[in-house]
Formats: sequence, structure tokens, C-alpha cells
Amino acid sequence: MNFTRWSARFPGTQRRAAARTEHAAAQAKRGEGAVPAARGGRADPGAERSTPADGHPADSTVSGTGTGTGTGTGTGTGSGTGPGTGSAPAQRTGVLTAVPSLDELSVREVLGRLPALVALVHGPEHRVAYVNDAYTAGFGARTPGAPAHEALPELGELGLLPLLDQVQRSGRPRTAKNRTAPGGGSSYTVTCTPVEFPTTGGTAPEAEAHHAGVLIHLADVTDHAEAVERLRASERRQREAAVTLQRSLLPQELEQPDDLRIAATYQPGGTEAAVGGDWYDVITLGAGRTALVIGDVMGRGVRAAAVMGQLRTAVRAYARLDLPPHEVLQLLDGLAAEIDASQIATCVYAVHDPNEGLLAYASAGHLPILVRDEHGTVRRAADPTGPPLGTGGWLHTSGTIALGPGSTAVLYTDGLVERRGEDIDEGVAALERALAGAQGTPSVICDRLMRALGVDADHDDDVAVMVLQQPARSGADAELFHNAALELLGGIEAAPRARAFAQGVLASWRFPVELCDLGVLAASELVANSLQHGTPPMRLRLRRTDRRLIIEVTDGDDHLPRRRRAEPADETGRGISIVATIASSWGSRRTPGGGKAVWCEFALPDR
Repeated sequence: MNFTRWSARFPGTQRRAAARTEHAAAQAKRGEGAVPAARGGRADPGAERSTPADGHPADSTVSGTGTGTGTGTGTGTGSGTGPGTGSAPAQRTGVLTAVPSLDELSVREVLGRLPALVALVHGPEHRVAYVNDAYTAGFGARTPGAPAHEALPELGELGLLPLLDQVQRSGRPRTAKNRTAPGGGSSYTVTCTPVEFPTTGGTAPEAEAHHAGVLIHLADVTDHAEAVERLRASERRQREAAVTLQRSLLPQELEQPDDLRIAATYQPGGTEAAVGGDWYDVITLGAGRTALVIGDVMGRGVRAAAVMGQLRTAVRAYARLDLPPHEVLQLLDGLAAEIDASQIATCVYAVHDPNEGLLAYASAGHLPILVRDEHGTVRRAADPTGPPLGTGGWLHTSGTIALGPGSTAVLYTDGLVERRGEDIDEGVAALERALAGAQGTPSVICDRLMRALGVDADHDDDVAVMVLQQPARSGADAELFHNAALELLGGIEAAPRARAFAQGVLASWRFPVELCDLGVLAASELVANSLQHGTPPMRLRLRRTDRRLIIEVTDGDDHLPRRRRAEPADETGRGISIVATIASSWGSRRTPGGGKAVWCEFALPDR
């Protein structure tokens, strides 16, 4: 088959040949048939003209039909030998190699010298017309005229036979990237280009159908594919390290307060997404109160997880101060800017008080808390909401939302409700609808909310969800939870009334005698401390749960007591030390309306 005939049919070949013809004709017309020799010592096969150092032109021509070589001396003369005869001048010592014209090369010569694998097929069965030397070296010799599915089985193994059909039907080139040979062999990027063989006879439709072909070019990209796989393996290892760090920084087991049932879940983004900085935590504050926090560092990778870990540790430290939610966020805001000024985070910090039946909260750019009451009505926690942590210059404020018996609250990050192309309010509304119909334990509700919002293993963002319930107790379970309170009116005569009240209440709750005596002593000391250092109004509150006895005294003075060591001659200063010694734990905090609360706890014996 004469490849020089159909080579002219490649796109652009005819235009380039015509352009060269026109350029040669224009040179001949101007008398510029000879081209000066290049300084690098190369000469064209045609006539050349050089100018010696004395400035007089010297003409010399090279005649012949093939290629030749020439040598030159320092005097500027040279001789050449080859199929033709002649001399070629040179300005520098070196070898002059004649450069052949593209028209002098056949397509077989061009394709045969390519390092890539090239095959040519034609007809509806893709019969083999040509394979170059590189193809033969890669897959072995091939029989011309045989169908591709028989003579080129490797194309079938690479999944290229359907691609040949598409190229032949559409007349457009197609490319298949990174096709790996079976058995873990080489990888190729394959380009299939439609070509047309010259028609030699027969009717036009038959000739065109018979002579339509496809040029197959296989570029070996094994090194590139291996490099890509190494890069992907490295990314997987980095992501696994980030996920491991993220999970290790999250609480391994949530604290379970007496009055709440809590469950949380964390779902990292899909395999193509870097892990983020979502976190949550549950912190028992004492006196039956519980802090709940959820946040999201706006970043990805190990750095975001590290910042998240620092913020979570800081939240636990600030929570021990038993500050109002907005003051905790105020402290976190300054710390976030110090940790990394380029990282900002959203956060909700809430405190549940079973005595009040309220959830006090403050938000730093985070999504609203959702609460479903015992009747199934879902409400959003209203403002206040401040800017994210790390921005600075904002005074956060606290708000409250009711969380009574039978209520369920949900705290979550934006990965649960945010979708590309949708307003985030639509996602929050979808979560409200899902929460309204979700029943069961907190862990069951977590799973149902994740499924209802379409969060799966391929989700493109991290998701953290925390669900808390205030159980509606009845029957024998309700007998384990009691409250009793006494207003401390008058002066020092309130102390004996408080002791008598505590004695009667604890006896009615059927505590052991030893625990009753310790509880009365603790109540007496706390009341005496409040009467001496506090201001009205004063109240004594006794509370029992299934696990502990809580004694709390509130007054109108906001000066917090501290434990100190009294000297032998001191008549006061031992009350808090006595309470700290006999109780399981004790603490104090400022109350929202001004004043303070001092409390202590006693662990109940196992039932």
C-alpha cells in the first residue's frame, strides 16, 4: 500500500504543501533561489551562497538528488561527497548535514521511527493495515488484513474496540486516558483518529465505506500513571492521618449527665475530600448542670484538626470556670485569633440547668439549635448570634430556650444541611421536618437525621451531630428524682430552720443515716457561709437524682468563696474546707441575675 498517497489526506497536510510551493515560486521570481548557509554549519540540499572575509562573494553549488556531507577548513573552502557532486563553503570548521524536505519522507518512514505505538486499521471490521516497529516491539508481529479483534487482541483487553466503532461512525477523534494492560502491565493514553484511504474504484458509497480507517496512537504513560498512583496513595495516607487525629481529639465516650440522654456522631467527608475541623463535647459542670458545645473550624486537613483540638481543650478549661455561655465565647474568640489568625471557627456553647428547665446558649456564627418539645413542635433557637471565633471586636450575648421533660434538642455543623446550589435555610428547614418525625433514643435519632439529609460515605463535607433528650420520667423512675427548696428569710435564725428542713427532706427520701448526717452538715455550713458573707434573697435547694445528692445555696452577693486554710486561732474560714472534705465535689458560680450559687454533691450508693 502506498502510504504517500493517503498521507496527503491528513488534515492540514495539503495546506502546508501548497504553502511551501507558493513560497518557493516567490523566491525564484525574486532571484532568491539560493539560501545562505547557517552559522551553525548546516547547509540545505539546494544551492548556497557565502561571502568570504574579504567581502567578495563566492558562489558554489551542490548538485545531486540525495543527501551528502561536507568538510570545511579555516580558509573557508570545503568539499563534499555523496550521490551528487559539488562543493559547499563553510565559515566554521564542522560537518554540514543536508536536511531532507518533509515531502521526501514517506508516512511509513515517519510512523516507523516514532517511539509511540502506532497501528492503522480500516473497514467495518477494523482490519490491520499497518503497525510500526514500536508496536511490534511492544505486542509482537501482527498479520496485515486480519480483523482487529483477532490480530490486535490487546485492543480488546484495553477496551478500545468500541472506541474504534465510535470514531468510525462519528468521524471525530477520541482519546482514552490511562488504559492499563491486563496483568498490571503498561499504561497507555490512546488517541484514535479517523483517516480516509484514497478510493480506487467501485461506487462512491462502497469505496468510502471500505476505505474509512482509524489511526491508533498509543503513548506509554506508565511512569506518569505510577507517579499519579503514588501521589494518590500519599494523599490517602495524609487523609487517614488527619481522620485519626480528628477522631482522637473528639471525646471517645460522651459524659452522660443524670438528667439528659446524649448521643453524637461524626462523619468525615468522602475519600476525595480532606478532613475538616468539626468537633463536639459534653462537660458536666456540677450541681446537675451540663455544658454542650459543637463547632466547626473553617479549614481542612491536619492543620484544621490541630486547631480544633486546641479549641476543644480551651472550651473544657473555660467551662470549669462555670461562666455564662457568652463569656466563654468571648474568651474563645481571643484565643482563636492567637492560635492561628488565618483560621476562623463557628461554635455554639450551651448550658442545661435542670432546675430551670432551660438551655442557655451563645452562638459564634453557628447554625441555630433546634428543639422539639413533647408535642412534636420544632422551634429554632433565636438570636443572639455573633460572628465566628477569631474575628474579634464583638461582644457576645446569651439567650435561652425551653428544654422541658420529653424535649429533644439537636446541635449540628453546616455539613449536615449545606448543599451546593441551595440556600442553607432550605437545608435547616429539611432538618426541622426530619426532626419532627424522628423518634427513639438519641443515637437512633442521630442515624435517622443523617439518612434523612442524605449523608453517606461519599458525602463531600464533614458532619457532626449531637442529640440530647430530657426524659419524661414516670413511675418508679420518677421517684428517684426529687427537688425541695426553702427561702432563707430573716437573720441568723434562718440557720436552724435550714438544718431542720434538710433533716426532714433527706429522711423522707430514705437516705442512709450517715448520708443524712453528712447532708445536714453540708447544708448548715453553706447556709452559715451565705448568712455571713452574702445578701438577700437567699435560698436552700436540695435535689436528688438516681446517682447523687445535690445541695445548693444561692444569695444576692456575687463574691465567690474560695477555700482557704484557717489558722488555729481563727473563728471563721473553715466552712468551705469542711464541705470540700465531706462532699464528693463542690463549686460556685455567678448567677445570671446577679449573685452567686455555692453547691456540693454526694455520690449515692449503688442501688
